[in-house]
Amino acid sequence: MTGDLQRALSEGNIAAARRAAAQLNEPGDADDALALLAQLAPQSPHALELLIETLDATGVVRRFASGALLDKSAVDDVSQDALISIAESVRTFDGRGKVTTWVHSIVRRRVVDHLRRQRDSAPLPDDAAAPAARMSSMIATRATVQDALADLPELYRRPVTLRDLEGRPYAEIAETLGRSLGTVKSQVSRGRAMVAARLQESSDAGGSEGG
Repeated sequence: MTGDLQRALSEGNIAAARRAAAQLNEPGDADDALALLAQLAPQSPHALELLIETLDATGVVRRFASGALLDKSAVDDVSQDALISIAESVRTFDGRGKVTTWVHSIVRRRVVDHLRRQRDSAPLPDDAAAPAARMSSMIATRATVQDALADLPELYRRPVTLRDLEGRPYAEIAETLGRSLGTVKSQVSRGRAMVAARLQESSDAGGSEGG
């Protein structure tokens, strides 16, 4: 059932790949599709894009975060942090278990991090900042990150640029782009995750060259 998805990805046809991924809604098919996307994501920006989109759109990440948090207002923040962590660490998925099991372990760690930040009264070092806050700051200040941002699909590049480079409120971005507030928040979250993955890929490549 994942043949159409794999074929579309190999041809670089993101529209066809997105349609194929959307059709794989049955539990078994969904697991297979996620496994394929996770396997191809380290080498294929399109596969990574679809992996992040699918995990976000199906509510898998939010469901795990919501089940672990009493403070429901924190679910959006933890979900966004988890998507960034997934994108950054997708190369570590070894395929021996379900993608959702791997994702659940990442969400659980981001929940623990969130609770720790809420509990600690002393200022935390920069490297302890939430992944979403860290990415937002990096996008706003670092040229190399902005190069990664420039490579994003337009669908995500515009919302992230308006949010993290221009500092505009989500509501204003939604009005500017003619999109719903929820859509804009989701697109910023996904876009940040894709930037994080591109940076991780560049870092890995630099490390390999240096070695």
